[in-house]
Formats: sequence, C-alpha cells, structure tokens
Amino acid sequence: MLVLTRKLGESIAIDDHIKIRVVQIKGKQVRLGIEAPKDTKIHREEVYMAIQSQNTESAQATSEAARGVAKLLKP
Repeated sequence: MLVLTRKLGESIAIDDHIKIRVVQIKGKQVRLGIEAPKDTKIHREEVYMAIQSQNTESAQATSEAARGVAKLLKP
C-alpha cells in the first residue's frame, strides 16, 4: 500500500486519466474530489462490497429458481 500525505487543494495522479484532489478537511473527515473517465466505476467501499455480494448470490442461483422466475415472466 502506498501512503501519501496531501494538503488541502493538493492532488494525486493515477495513470494519465485519474486525479484525486483533497477538497475539504473538516475535523476527522477528508472530502476528496475524483476526476476520472465516465466509464470508470467509482464506489464507496461498502457499496462496492454490497454489489459484489449481490453478484455472487445471483451467480449461485439454482436452475430450479431460474425456471420458477421464467414461469412467472411468461404471458
């Protein structure tokens, strides 16, 4: 892990396309601004973990459950 120290207004560059800037420091919180291409997915870690969990659950769905859903969707 790379650990860096930045002051208010300073930034970090990742490759040529991503820039992370310290926008505000308030008590123990730091507000970051992230500039990245629109196709780059950026999530808070807890949201990312929830997405991964849901994807894993979806991938483990049984064929029986899939057939049950298919029956519900048929006209």
